[in-house]
Amino acid sequence: MLKKFQEALDLRKEAGILRTLKPGLKGIDFYSNDYLGLSKNEELQQQLLRCVQENPALLSGSSGSRLISGNSRIATEVEHYIAQQHQYSDALLFYSGYNANLALFSALPDRHDTIIIDEQIHRSVHDACRMSYAKKIKFRHNDPEELESILKRQTGTCYIAIESLYSMDGDFAPLKDIAALARKYSAALIVDEAHAFGVFGYGLVEKYNLQNDVFAVVVTYGKALGAHGAAILCNETVKSYLVNFASPFIYTTAAQDFLWLSIKTGYEFLKQRPELPQKLHQNINIFRNQNIKTSSSEISPIQAIVIPDNHQLKALQEKFSARKFLTYAVYSPTVKTGTERLRICLHSFNTEEEILEMAGVIKEFV
Repeated sequence: MLKKFQEALDLRKEAGILRTLKPGLKGIDFYSNDYLGLSKNEELQQQLLRCVQENPALLSGSSGSRLISGNSRIATEVEHYIAQQHQYSDALLFYSGYNANLALFSALPDRHDTIIIDEQIHRSVHDACRMSYAKKIKFRHNDPEELESILKRQTGTCYIAIESLYSMDGDFAPLKDIAALARKYSAALIVDEAHAFGVFGYGLVEKYNLQNDVFAVVVTYGKALGAHGAAILCNETVKSYLVNFASPFIYTTAAQDFLWLSIKTGYEFLKQRPELPQKLHQNINIFRNQNIKTSSSEISPIQAIVIPDNHQLKALQEKFSARKFLTYAVYSPTVKTGTERLRICLHSFNTEEEILEMAGVIKEFV
């Protein structure tokens, strides 16, 4: 049995794409999802520290799932707070965005339903579809016309799964067009706002006032908020259904109350610091003005530079590492062969000098 596993690992090692766990690296950050720098913001950390000092029990384990001993007043209050902020009638907290997507797509659709997913949707949605008895159909990335042609051929309930901002290409879904199609064909649109939340206010669903057209939203807090966890925004019926039928919720031990309170504190901190997303967008403009070829949106914090060769891409990343620039190379098979890329994440805390030096290295290489 182990021979099969080792052979697969050896093949990845030979191809130069073997994944390993490494200690946190020191350098200039152009690879994390900490878009607003909140994971290291000392002022926010001091606010959280004061909360713990005033109530050390926040750090205690929950002792069980939320349906047994793990529910709390704080969890319920934070869910109500999040729902109000996003103008949804209710919200349900999860330990991660991965678990939230597993819950949604494994529990809601049944064997008579169809899940129609953008071909570049996050892996968590693909995994959730494998847990569901529903039929899964992919449509071409950000292609409303193909989506409509699929919708026309379906019977029964359809669920549409998209991200508002895609993490591999750094491009945006045509959210208004897809929302209109969902309304036209009475489909349930589910939007993952993991990379848009905090960067564009509370996300693009809120920005475009699409709450009435979007069946459910997944918001994650491990990126721009610098915390952890996630929430599903939905109505009371969907929340109650998930609490009763979603295995990833029912059978997961609840997080500490500190996690839920850190999420609420993060929302409040964002309101007090509008200059952080403003500085991020200034830095995005600085990078885009360097005229580096990319298919990413000109306002996205994620900028993907396609380098269609694993070995060439590895050489570029090594060049960055020598200069203490932390970047993330995405090799095949994580992305399709020929679409390997350097994924640059820009942040509010990057300096203009850092951005220009990083762009210069890319220009030298490509």
